[in-house]
Amino acid sequence: MGANTRETASSEMLDAAIPSAVDATSSRRRVNGTELHVVAAGDETAPLVVLLHGFPEYWYGWRAVIAPLVDAGYRVLVPDQRGYNRSEKPDGVRAYRTIVLSQDIVDLIATESCDTAHVVGHDWGGVVAWDLACRYPEVVDRLAIVNAPHPTAYRRQLLSNLEQLRRSWYAICFQPPWIPERACRYDDYRLLERALRRTAAPETFTDAELARYRRAWSRDGAVTGMLNWYRAALRYPPQLPTDRVDAPTLVVWGEDDTALVPSLAVDSAGFCATSHLELLPATSHWVAHEAPDRLCEFLIEHLEG
Repeated sequence: MGANTRETASSEMLDAAIPSAVDATSSRRRVNGTELHVVAAGDETAPLVVLLHGFPEYWYGWRAVIAPLVDAGYRVLVPDQRGYNRSEKPDGVRAYRTIVLSQDIVDLIATESCDTAHVVGHDWGGVVAWDLACRYPEVVDRLAIVNAPHPTAYRRQLLSNLEQLRRSWYAICFQPPWIPERACRYDDYRLLERALRRTAAPETFTDAELARYRRAWSRDGAVTGMLNWYRAALRYPPQLPTDRVDAPTLVVWGEDDTALVPSLAVDSAGFCATSHLELLPATSHWVAHEAPDRLCEFLIEHLEG
């Protein structure tokens, strides 16, 4: 088992986000040469579920999903992925290549003395989950994806769909050094706040929740670490050993996603040997915030097989 260190100062942080009836802990775990902050909940002997967040979130984005999964009988791990919030933020763009991010999760699963886990990913966390399922199929029991395209499906849409190309313009703006960082920090992280509020249904993100996000964004090196995911994806495109996903896969997709066209959901599910697709009308990219109850129902049904 990897070295775990409990963060005693984080009990208030957990109590404010996770129901007190859920036994949740905060720890730092050394994986793949990098220290990740991890929130864990549930019986340590229960089947393991790993929840992977995307940009510009952190573990807190899954807060509405943790307790229902624990109540359904699962052990849940929710890391701040490298570069985010309380996790280590390695220097250099190469440290954020998708192959490295996937290895983080392989090693994270091993810290639970497990060989396999169910893996759920949203946004960039979904990209890591797709890569993990293709690159390390022996590690993934069941896969669930929330508004995150299979890498090959995304590449094909960029080449053939002008609408998807238009929606992806912002990723190019993140490529230069230091300028995007200054833009993100300007006026108390107004750009990142808008990235959440303006792409979600009204009232989805409260002022109190955004204050928590600002604290995460303001940690030393966090903005650069987060942006380096985009930089690494362009400079070091992932080379998957196979496009095929053998693990039974659930794809949940909010159809009102402003960054990703709905056809990506269908195309992505097509790369899976066994898949189930749930399209949610009148729901944005932020499914776990806008429709957490429905998402939990889908996840539990899928994980139970």
